[in-house]
Amino acid sequence: MIEESFKNVVSDIKNEIKSTQIKTMFEANKNLIMLYFRLGKILYENNKYGNKFIENVSKELKLTFPELKGFSSRNLRSMKLFYQDYKDDENWQQLVAKLPWGHNLLLIEKIKDKKVRKIYANTTIENGWSRNVLKFQIDTNYHLRIGNSSNNFSNVLPLDKSDLVNNVIKDPYIFDFITLKDSYNEKQLENKMIDRIKDVLIELGKGFSFVGNQYKITVDDKDYFIDLLFYHLKLRCYIVVELKVTKFIPEYVGKMNFYLSAVDDLIKNKDDNPSVGLILCKEKDKITANYSLKNINNPIGISSYQLLPPNILESLPTEEDLNLYINLEEKSK
Repeated sequence: MIEESFKNVVSDIKNEIKSTQIKTMFEANKNLIMLYFRLGKILYENNKYGNKFIENVSKELKLTFPELKGFSSRNLRSMKLFYQDYKDDENWQQLVAKLPWGHNLLLIEKIKDKKVRKIYANTTIENGWSRNVLKFQIDTNYHLRIGNSSNNFSNVLPLDKSDLVNNVIKDPYIFDFITLKDSYNEKQLENKMIDRIKDVLIELGKGFSFVGNQYKITVDDKDYFIDLLFYHLKLRCYIVVELKVTKFIPEYVGKMNFYLSAVDDLIKNKDDNPSVGLILCKEKDKITANYSLKNINNPIGISSYQLLPPNILESLPTEEDLNLYINLEEKSK
């Protein structure tokens, strides 16, 4: 009993330390971003010193603060642009102060439309995207994919719930970390997704918690197996995912509808919201998908997915190629 009590005390101490570390990092980042904003203001308001002004400022700062990084001519120009972009909008200033500098530069460089940029800024903060993940989401048009599935959410869920669910489901999903040959089956796709489940969860989005694959449910003494089962922490519901390696056909909806009814009866807790189905197909026709969902009472989304093209796999170096390259590199040193 004393040992268990001791563990609880230590756990509380660790949580306090971690919480303080996060707050400290957040404040440090905020202070750095606002410093860059103020420096950008000074640079913006002092163009009278000629074309070499920023280069000369950079040299002076490097001499005075040789141990500090971030004062290159290029970065100083970025600070000036940063100030120009946000100088008249205090709400934006508060938002970008929550993002690391590299993320801010990427958003300014890649997205000129500030309404679209705000979607990425807010989603980055919410999901904790790294710079590489943010770049991937921008390159794959996340803002156009989110809420783009064929679904019946608005017909079967309350308005506030349907909007939340709709903003969780994408179309298409980009699984560019998975490569399969031209001819593959559902089991092979499922195995690849399980092998890279961390990457799958990143693409699915924040809140998805993996429960299991080939998840067994028993109805009337007969076993059925769900391809992938997740629980969404924000939506507080199970999400049933069925994988299809062909174009969508209406029959897929009937099977998903059955799974959702069974999950709600056999697995869902009384405090959980109704389970949501996601049918992932190689491709789909929106009109067919919408008709298939017309009189279905369980919430179902239908989305397509994209994998890394098979020809890319053929162009990648083999393990023998990499070993040979490494050996040549070592000999050349």
